[in-house]
Amino acid sequence: MSLTLCNVHFTQRPERVVWLSSPLAKLLKLNGRKSINVKLGRDTVPASVRTINRKGHHVYLSSGLRRSVRIPNSGNVYLLGDSDTEIKLGPLIGILTDSSYRSSEAPFGPRTTFIKQLLTLGRKKAYFFAFTPRDINWQQETVHGWFLDGSGGWTRKVVPLPDVVYNRLPSRRAETGSEIVTLRERFVRKKIPFFNWSFFNKSDVYNLLSNEPEALSHLPESINNPSPAKIKEMLEKHHFLYFKPTGGSLGNGIYRLTYHPRRGYYARYRRNGSNVLLRFNQFSSLVRMLRARHGSTLSRYVVQQGIRLVEIDNCPIDFRFHMHKDGSNNWVVAGIGAKKAGRGSVTTHIKNGGSLMTPEQALSRTFGDKAQEILGNAKQVAVRLSEAIERNYTHTLGELGLDIGIDRDANIWMFEANAKPGRSIFKHPALKAQGRASMEYILDHCLYLSKFRRKEETS
Repeated sequence: MSLTLCNVHFTQRPERVVWLSSPLAKLLKLNGRKSINVKLGRDTVPASVRTINRKGHHVYLSSGLRRSVRIPNSGNVYLLGDSDTEIKLGPLIGILTDSSYRSSEAPFGPRTTFIKQLLTLGRKKAYFFAFTPRDINWQQETVHGWFLDGSGGWTRKVVPLPDVVYNRLPSRRAETGSEIVTLRERFVRKKIPFFNWSFFNKSDVYNLLSNEPEALSHLPESINNPSPAKIKEMLEKHHFLYFKPTGGSLGNGIYRLTYHPRRGYYARYRRNGSNVLLRFNQFSSLVRMLRARHGSTLSRYVVQQGIRLVEIDNCPIDFRFHMHKDGSNNWVVAGIGAKKAGRGSVTTHIKNGGSLMTPEQALSRTFGDKAQEILGNAKQVAVRLSEAIERNYTHTLGELGLDIGIDRDANIWMFEANAKPGRSIFKHPALKAQGRASMEYILDHCLYLSKFRRKEETS
């Protein structure tokens, strides 16, 4: 098996012919062969093979062959020689996304900028394109994909089913319909790697880690679908809790519940863009308020032990660790954002009044000279937690967002894991390089999953 970067050119010859430069033909051990199969994605087309006297690694495809194999672009791409009977160009990698607000300039709505950045970075590594569920033709096993043209605009091209799918469907609602469930299962049946599978619920991570003692030591006590009696018991044990919807995001619907033996019960939450603080003499009054606001949906809540996090200006701080699988299939920390809660806010979310800073800034103000040591320890824990989640997850994972807290004794806690994390931390000027590194990891892991690797890399 040989893997090399080559330069693909197109000719106007109508027959199905592929020309290889002499050094490339020698590398692939194809000198003297009369025919070969040319492959892209799931498509394989037989062609005559000829050698031309030119330095470097060049491939020339006749127009007849290009149409048959549906090669989308000329330029640099990888060529995988799996045997002396087949060469494969690519990899062909699709980013699955969607939006209810679309235009010709922004075919994926607010996600268009991120998709465009990803495709621009990947242009010299593979055939990267984006697509929506509606762009797949399962009968013909093709995708009407969105590619970038030479000027940064969009062009549509029909290509075979990809070698890898990176799932960036934007919401839980978008991916829970029967159409998307079927779509994912079809890719799996065709043995096409598909990551990331779906959003997590709050309780998913606890279930995944239930047999991982080391990981559990970093998780606050958490109860899914708790009874009022259980909430009361945990309040008396921990004195403060977080009460969260299992399928929530961006801090919506979260309550911070506090118990003071001499002063009663407190509930802090966000309503209509403002922070609300209520006090109750009796626990039963607190429960009545929650039921009045949510009714039967309380059954879809998780109650979680509160942790006394480090603070700046009396405002707690937590950290978003953006984790990726790299080109060698290892978990790495791509970026870390420190989030300081707004005054009176239940969460550290920016839209709720929180502010973003680098972890070095946050930890140096809270731990002084020990900041680097604590940050290094937190990175190691984040990698081990990611590995533990992946070990117990039945689908392919390539990216995680871990919400991590550090308490006053430098203990490290994980509150949530997000299977399709947002990218808001990378808006901080000091984290833009980490945002670019994050996209590079996505591209490199797609290459890994595509099996465009040399034989020594596959063992």
